[in-house]
Amino acid sequence: MGTTQTNAIAPVKVNKPRLMSLDALRGFDMFWILGGEALFGGLLILTGWAGWQWGDEQMHHSQWHGFRFYDLIFPLFIFLSGVALGLSPKRLDKLPMSERLPVYRHGIKRLFLLLLLGILYNHGWGTGAPADPEKIRYASVLGRIAFAWFFAALLVWHTSLRTQIIVALGILLGYGAMQLWLPFPGGQAGVLSPTESINAYVDSILLPGVSYQGRTPDPEGLLSTIPSIVNALTGVFVGHFIVKSHPKGEWAKVGLLAAAGGICLALGWLLDLVIPVNKELWTSSFVLVTSGWSMILLAVFYALVDVLKWQKAAFFFVVIGTNAIIIYLASSLVDWKYIAQSVLGGLVLALPESAQTLAAVVSLLAVQWLVLYWMYRRNIFVRI
Repeated sequence: MGTTQTNAIAPVKVNKPRLMSLDALRGFDMFWILGGEALFGGLLILTGWAGWQWGDEQMHHSQWHGFRFYDLIFPLFIFLSGVALGLSPKRLDKLPMSERLPVYRHGIKRLFLLLLLGILYNHGWGTGAPADPEKIRYASVLGRIAFAWFFAALLVWHTSLRTQIIVALGILLGYGAMQLWLPFPGGQAGVLSPTESINAYVDSILLPGVSYQGRTPDPEGLLSTIPSIVNALTGVFVGHFIVKSHPKGEWAKVGLLAAAGGICLALGWLLDLVIPVNKELWTSSFVLVTSGWSMILLAVFYALVDVLKWQKAAFFFVVIGTNAIIIYLASSLVDWKYIAQSVLGGLVLALPESAQTLAAVVSLLAVQWLVLYWMYRRNIFVRI
């Protein structure tokens, strides 16, 4: 999940230079998962201004079709893992097998470790994963990130950029065609309802264990993982683009990246007329819309952090982004609210009642950030 990787989770010293905007945007993405999504609700209670209500609505997933900001967090993370791949692409297909094997081993270990950590995350806050394999939820956010990164990496390692673009387009078109026209037992092609889509059918017969909240399709189910590879490949293309010098300078890169994002957005919403933008089904239109926003956000962060060098302003997010994997896991395994209340609860209760909700959110974020800052200051970066 980072631009620097090791074979297992371990504290490592990182000395090589990093694209700081990548860490900053990753940190911005994680900020909302850590508790930032509750800021708007706290501001609404404090001020009563109805404008905060719109922000609070954006901090919840769409019920089915449609798009909100919170729907972007997951695909943005996958996109950023692809950018890291594209910044330093490795062609392995012409190397002797002795040189390929360490890279293959690392990729496979990373795949299975993320799958295991995803299962651990799914069963946090309780008694752990059940002993009965049939009662475990195997599909997960980390699992989807693992598969998307792994298949994107295989393409980067063994194919040309042109082939990667063809594969990405083929996945988008093929997945869309399958959802619209492929018949399946007990259902009707083209139906994209919560219970009758082809995704629900495949998950009901092929997804092992239990699904999210016992319903199908699982939000991280089997079929919908396939198009997420395109989010990673889009990141790869952007990484290729950023790492190369441009004859018209860095601002040309920013402009072209933002323009490409705008084109993807337009195409996604145009395709929405045929295949609705839907996160749980990860439709092709959803891939285009999220890829578009991902490129626009990276263009903004690249301009501010790496072109204008506003690195001090981005430092808050950089601290989060450099240890994204550990804080994401901790969000399931550590009771941060209890810790924040234990440390700062008295101060929160001393405030006016209308300010307490917002103060509680800020204290929650502060405790987590300070732990990450402690790790950052000691050059402890947890990678996979």
